[in-house]
Amino acid sequence: MAEGRRGLGRGLSALLDEVDAGAPEGQPRAGASEIPIELVRPNPEQPRRRFDEAELEELAASIRAKGVLQPILVRPSPDASGDYQIVAGERRWRAAQRAGVISIPALVRSFSDAEVLEIAIVENVQRADLSSIEEAEGYRVLIERFGRTQASVADTVGKSRVHVANALRLLQLPAAVQEMVRDGRLTAGHARPFSGKPDAERLAREVVERQLNVRQAEALARGGAQPRGEAASRRPAGKDADTLALESDLGEALGLPVEVRDEGGAGEVRIRYASLEQLDEICRRLTRR
Repeated sequence: MAEGRRGLGRGLSALLDEVDAGAPEGQPRAGASEIPIELVRPNPEQPRRRFDEAELEELAASIRAKGVLQPILVRPSPDASGDYQIVAGERRWRAAQRAGVISIPALVRSFSDAEVLEIAIVENVQRADLSSIEEAEGYRVLIERFGRTQASVADTVGKSRVHVANALRLLQLPAAVQEMVRDGRLTAGHARPFSGKPDAERLAREVVERQLNVRQAEALARGGAQPRGEAASRRPAGKDADTLALESDLGEALGLPVEVRDEGGAGEVRIRYASLEQLDEICRRLTRR
């Protein structure tokens, strides 16, 4: 995450690094307290709404065998004296409950409501745990409830302002289309071109039914989509479904058009940008700054 960030800035990285630094097995965790698990409550503003059942069961099995190796981050509950509210680590807390543990290691810190939401968004975005819609909803809360600008939100979470603006565009989509993005039937890259379109739901369903790639979805949104059955015949020669899916995934991750050219295991990846700001974002991601 970049230096010079407004809001919590580098403090977010430091906190999350502190939480992630689990002690070696059998050794005490510096600065962490063992808190009765029944005194810990989830954050109602947690942007992440869905937790993978298989992943929870796998983590619970690990906790049964080795205990909770990484502390969670909590603050004193603003609603109940003596209780604690989770700031980061709800998945570990849920798995620990399944594992039947009676206490959980936690770092106790004091945070404002805005800081709690910022940390929750950063933790999940860094781990790619949020759907695009959940991420956008978190940004909207920071802007509408806590008076953040798109630029300050971008600085806090380590994204470009363009990324934040594109994420917020998804919230202009009809609820049915947002649900397609939530459950993975549609990527954000597929859905974003339909923002503001009166027939967005119909267009989105057509993308799903025809299994169009991002470029074809963009063409559909412009009203220049290929007729049914013609799209597949005009795909670039030599590109199989896996390559097209990879292009779509990379394009979704970067928020930019990506082309993969492969010839016998060697080739090139092309990323198209339309502004210096987008180029800067590509460089930041590639250098992990």
